[in-house]
Amino acid sequence: MGDKGGKSDMDRMGIFQEMKYHTIGDKYTTPGVSFNASAGKGKQMLPGGVKEKCAKQDGYFNDKFQRMFEGEAHSDPIKMRRQHRMKEAQKNLGKPFLPSSGEKKPSGLGNHYGTLGGPVPAFSAQNKTAGAYKAPNKNFYTNPGKKGTGYGYLPVTLGQHPKHMTEPYNQVALLDKQLQDQSRSKMKGGSFKLNMHPKAYFDEKPFTNDKPLPPVKKPAPSKPITVPFKPSHPSKIPAGCKAGTFETYPTHSVDPYGKHYKRPVHVVNKTGKTYIPNSGPKTAPITSIINQNVIKAVNRQNYKTVRSVTVH
Repeated sequence: MGDKGGKSDMDRMGIFQEMKYHTIGDKYTTPGVSFNASAGKGKQMLPGGVKEKCAKQDGYFNDKFQRMFEGEAHSDPIKMRRQHRMKEAQKNLGKPFLPSSGEKKPSGLGNHYGTLGGPVPAFSAQNKTAGAYKAPNKNFYTNPGKKGTGYGYLPVTLGQHPKHMTEPYNQVALLDKQLQDQSRSKMKGGSFKLNMHPKAYFDEKPFTNDKPLPPVKKPAPSKPITVPFKPSHPSKIPAGCKAGTFETYPTHSVDPYGKHYKRPVHVVNKTGKTYIPNSGPKTAPITSIINQNVIKAVNRQNYKTVRSVTVH
């Protein structure tokens, strides 16, 4: 082995052959499960290939072309219909019905020639003979009609004149007033008003007041100005010296640098306790709408099947 480029036996620590690095000599097995492995071994069926259709018999399983209706007799449809009519004519008991004469055509309006019923006597154009005249019966005899139209006359109409019934004016208003006076006399006091009923944030009418308004104050009489105001000297133009103002220029006082306001250290209230101001409104943890929908829609029964949660 040393002459072929490998290590000598002494260098291999007492072994006669260097072992292979990629395998130990076992057979290679293909991964997966082999199904019907014997079908791929041995000789296989070799077909002759695909044949194309043509005018010859090539491409078909039969060597000779076979007809679908071989030995079929020829049938004539006209002859078959004629035979059918002859067979149906043998079922007739006698000759066909023939009228004694041909049909008649009408000769004009009002003529019954050619009809089965003949003339109708009710439609005849001859005049009927009138019988003896019979006068109609007389009407009933009653008292003679009264003259006049009936307006303003009592005994002219059929019925009796209605009696005069007096009715006071505005009867409905008087009855309502009488009922109101009766109900007001039964009341012991004014209407009940509850001041402790719950109200909304604001009153319906914030400017209403149950108390009477105070008397109107009259303004004090102003004295008329008799002598007009006259300045002592003409007006001055304002400038950096403040000469045109009513007041003199203020004196400048030097202030030390620092805070002007000193915050008190120990502030107590009336009871002697340290004053602690009220804290403002505090925020509360609020979950988003998406998280709320997830909490409502997803639970431990359907958390594996839920695909998405929509926000309505």
